[in-house]
Amino acid sequence: MPVITETIDISRRPTEVFSYVTDPEHLPEWQESAVSVRRIGNEPLAVGSKVAVTRRLGRRVMTSTMQVIELDPPRSWHVHGIDGPVRGDIRGTIMPLEDGERSRVTLSLDFEGHGIGKALVPLVVRPHVRKEMPRDERTLKGILESGATA
Repeated sequence: MPVITETIDISRRPTEVFSYVTDPEHLPEWQESAVSVRRIGNEPLAVGSKVAVTRRLGRRVMTSTMQVIELDPPRSWHVHGIDGPVRGDIRGTIMPLEDGERSRVTLSLDFEGHGIGKALVPLVVRPHVRKEMPRDERTLKGILESGATA
């Protein structure tokens, strides 16, 4: 199935957007399905870092471990699920606009189903994400443009 991709322009510098969007602790603030995030280890976020992300999809609550595969501040990142029945593969890019005063954020998601996840991905996960992702990006834009972040 095709990757789900959404793009939004945000009136903040790429470094500010990258800092916020790649901090796993902010996920529940702008992603409606994210219930909680727990870092695994105490090291600063880097390639190889892992976080446990708990998400609610309908009545289901699932926790999966995500690992940072690529981190190229302030341009791009890639995170991949390494366990659980539904393993997300998330790529993000930030393109500077207007001499770096604004940013174009593109998020691309794909999923692998394992076990019960093979049925959940096409029937539950993809339809849910197609609806949620545009709302999540609008929430991200609202938070960053409000100046509520450092």
